[in-house]
Amino acid sequence: MILLDTSFLIDYFRGVEETRDIVVEKEPIVSTISYHEIMTGIKLKKATKEKQYFTRFFSEVKLLPFHRDAADFSSDINAKLLAIGKNVNTLDILIAGTAIANGVFYVATRDSDFGEISKVSEIEAIIY
Repeated sequence: MILLDTSFLIDYFRGVEETRDIVVEKEPIVSTISYHEIMTGIKLKKATKEKQYFTRFFSEVKLLPFHRDAADFSSDINAKLLAIGKNVNTLDILIAGTAIANGVFYVATRDSDFGEISKVSEIEAIIY
């Protein structure tokens, strides 16, 4: 399984070629945190085309919930990052914690924050 980060989902929607092979290779899943980020953007922009696409997409892909175990893993990651002076986007840390809590260790993204997260956790960032 591979968790698709929010940046990946946006690029996939836009047809970025590098995203196509990643989805084919492993079973794709998404965090409810990414669902939140995508839907916030759609609602803010009142983007009808994007809403149709992502409503269908999210109905077809497995969504991983954020729960206590995810909070424990994400707080571990955040503490380790802060201890080494790295300030990383909180939502990315929550996504990583959700992945680990659900036994997923690969994250597809273009976000360099996951490179930092991978240094202090079991996450392997596939940065395209």
